[in-house]
Amino acid sequence: MGRLLHKTDLGAYYLGDSVEVLGTELGERLRGRVQLILTSPPFPLNRKKSYGNRDGEEYKEWFTSLAPLFSELLTEDGSIVIEMGNSWMPGRPVQSLLHLESLIGFVSNPEADLRLCQQFVCFNPSRLPSPAEWVTIRRIRLTDSYTHLWWMAKTDFPKADNRKVPRPYSDSMKALLKRRKYNAGKRPSQHGISENSFLTDHGGSIALNLFELEPMDEDREVRLPNAFSASHTTSNDFFFRMCRERGITPHPARMPVGLASFFIEFLTDPGDLVLDPFAGSNTTGFAAEALRRRWTSIEIKEDYAEQSRIRLQDPVLKEPLATRAEEE
Repeated sequence: MGRLLHKTDLGAYYLGDSVEVLGTELGERLRGRVQLILTSPPFPLNRKKSYGNRDGEEYKEWFTSLAPLFSELLTEDGSIVIEMGNSWMPGRPVQSLLHLESLIGFVSNPEADLRLCQQFVCFNPSRLPSPAEWVTIRRIRLTDSYTHLWWMAKTDFPKADNRKVPRPYSDSMKALLKRRKYNAGKRPSQHGISENSFLTDHGGSIALNLFELEPMDEDREVRLPNAFSASHTTSNDFFFRMCRERGITPHPARMPVGLASFFIEFLTDPGDLVLDPFAGSNTTGFAAEALRRRWTSIEIKEDYAEQSRIRLQDPVLKEPLATRAEEE
């Protein structure tokens, strides 16, 4: 059974095992109403962590069994976005196929009727070198510096609009729009470019499915989609500052707030319902609150509930949405 720990006008944070909680009256209320399930479930790790995980066949069976439950919660044009990290064979410098097998089992579960819409990669060069035994001690592997995000839905055409998450134009594109002139004609790829192809200002270019959280090349500007600005660097400062002041160790596997904001902007509208069944410190709920979406979060460990409270105390949530948009 789930227990409501705290709530806002837009959302609620529940304590309990997500499968059990969603099997109660709460799950009945959510059935067919969730526009986006956005979550980072426990990864299939070699050793048990404080935030909980399964391994081997147990993990695959558990993860695959979530698909019908999640599918029933979605609206007909709703989406599921799941972040999954890599896993390694215990005691060996060899990557496991477990996370991929689990994903395939989830998407292909015949009781869920899901399809894979697109794959995303989140590259973070600041991640600590891991797995440490093979990367920093024996020096025979490279740092695992990225995670995958998998976008799934019950239909080929879920609600989505890439115009809501444009990538800022490059300086050269801004200059082109200003001078209203470029070399038209046929390209080496045999694509024909007309004289007006690039003269419409769409407010930014279409986002890539690679999110470069820090530059790969120091001489090149990172152009993350505009939705990442909803993460508010000052918001992160507030969260970490409050955790330090209260002697709280932040959740060790947090999804970047900007990443959550991107998918919420891309796949939902204000007022839609967003669910995170493995909420942790409630990054998804915070991003949904900031973007004026309704949200429900579920977490099995009560220790992380306090971190959710800290996020929801962030002063940025009290600012009018229009004011924040103008600042961004």
